[in-house]
Amino acid sequence: MPSFDTVSEANLVEVKNAVDQANKEITTRFDFKGSDARVEQKERDLTAYADSEFQLGQVCDVLTNKMTKRNVDVRFLDHGKIEKIGGDKVKQVIKVKNGIETEDAKKIVRVIKDSKMKVQASIQGDAVRVTGAKRDDLQAAMAMLRKEIKDLPLEFNNFRD
Repeated sequence: MPSFDTVSEANLVEVKNAVDQANKEITTRFDFKGSDARVEQKERDLTAYADSEFQLGQVCDVLTNKMTKRNVDVRFLDHGKIEKIGGDKVKQVIKVKNGIETEDAKKIVRVIKDSKMKVQASIQGDAVRVTGAKRDDLQAAMAMLRKEIKDLPLEFNNFRD
């Protein structure tokens, strides 16, 4: 029976490359001269440091621009609270989301069931597996999910015939 998995995973290699490029641009920009602005990465946590909240916004803009150029969807980024770390310096933790949350997976399953297509959806951990009798039905389900689910960066993989 043909099937595919609906997942939401960021390419961590491209995220690391984007962080490196952002740091390189920050060190060469005139408006960051003499400041301690930078982005650090630990696994799926990015931490942006700057001397003021305005500069922190600029650092986050540079980071999102580099992510976009590296084809990493910015909807993967979950910006945390801005924290003061002594003096005027501030930091912000940015989490890189991985996997589909349970309520989002239920929403995907509901969208597929409400569409009355001849496919079935089941939640498999942090992915949603969609199975159907025909390959065309699965491709129609992919197109429908891309159109209906706008707030999640969805990818379709593990397509089996």
